[in-house]
Amino acid sequence: MADYLITGANGQLGTELRKLLDSKGISYTAHDADTMDITDADKTMSVIKAEQPKVIFHCAAFTAVDAAEDKKKDLNWHVNVDGTQNVANAAKAVGATMVYISTDYIFDGTNQGEYVEDDEANPKNEYGRAKFAGEQAVRNTLNDYYIVRTSWVFGKYGHNFVYTMLRLAESHDKLTVVNDQVGRPTWTNTLANFMLYLIQNQCEFGTYQLSNEDSCSWYEFAKVILKDKSVDVEPVTSEQYPQKAYRPRHSIMSLKKAEATGFTIPTWEEALAKFLDEID
Repeated sequence: MADYLITGANGQLGTELRKLLDSKGISYTAHDADTMDITDADKTMSVIKAEQPKVIFHCAAFTAVDAAEDKKKDLNWHVNVDGTQNVANAAKAVGATMVYISTDYIFDGTNQGEYVEDDEANPKNEYGRAKFAGEQAVRNTLNDYYIVRTSWVFGKYGHNFVYTMLRLAESHDKLTVVNDQVGRPTWTNTLANFMLYLIQNQCEFGTYQLSNEDSCSWYEFAKVILKDKSVDVEPVTSEQYPQKAYRPRHSIMSLKKAEATGFTIPTWEEALAKFLDEID
């Protein structure tokens, strides 16, 4: 039996993590909703008890932030809270370490400095509320866990902001992007490497924050993504681009705790350049 188990194995992060483990010759079992529906407590427990993993990388999540505000509100909670509790219960039953992925959306974005791990959570949208409740489920159930908060995720294997900008640039002469929401982009490659690093280096259990270094607005991010494209990118305010779910205006999370483990974090500009080379 493999030491590692991945939930959400066909998602953006789960796929990146599988590719990383494959490249290192590390065996694992990979599950999606078809083979282990995390919202089914009995199925989750039976699969994990049968496989007896030492580490569970919990990548499965509901991430449709706007849909979580209304038509998918219940599903958001069912997956991100109930599902996480089911995985945590199973991890406890087999003595596995759990790695849970959370979000900057647990913060309200009113802090003008950097959020540290023990700052008070104050989620302002349904997705953030559910992910924070998932954090609490992990903390209240397990001693051996890593909670990794991240933000603005992009990568090769899923839908994300970088792909959206590149696609829109093919059919538009001008794009407008919000310039009053500031955060840290995160390449899935960096995030997956950090998740494995925590395990392999037996880092202290607890909550960490991991994105790429440096920060930017969505507008600034878009400008760099499209710097070689024939398209004008213009800034707008959040009020000019209304969305169902509240987005934190300033959600820069401190990376000092992650850096203190010895893990090297590239800047988002470096990460983006490597990613664009990958997909070119």
